[in-house]
Amino acid sequence: MSDEDEIVVKDSNGTRLSDGDSVTLIKDLKVKGSGGVTLKRGTLIRNIRLTQDEAEIECNADKVKGLVLRTEFVKKA
Repeated sequence: MSDEDEIVVKDSNGTRLSDGDSVTLIKDLKVKGSGGVTLKRGTLIRNIRLTQDEAEIECNADKVKGLVLRTEFVKKA
């Protein structure tokens, strides 16, 4: 994979994210399809996984497994 093909994923502050990083939510998020679960601002999400989309990450929260979050709502912990 060359440098042009590499996907650079950045959090809301512009900090680069990598697989396995921990992130913190910067606002309350209602999770669709989870029966009304809301993840609160400041929630720590550990061990993220990058996707092919630079604006999304995959992760597991305490209440929700298999979650996809937009990088605009997280900051690196």
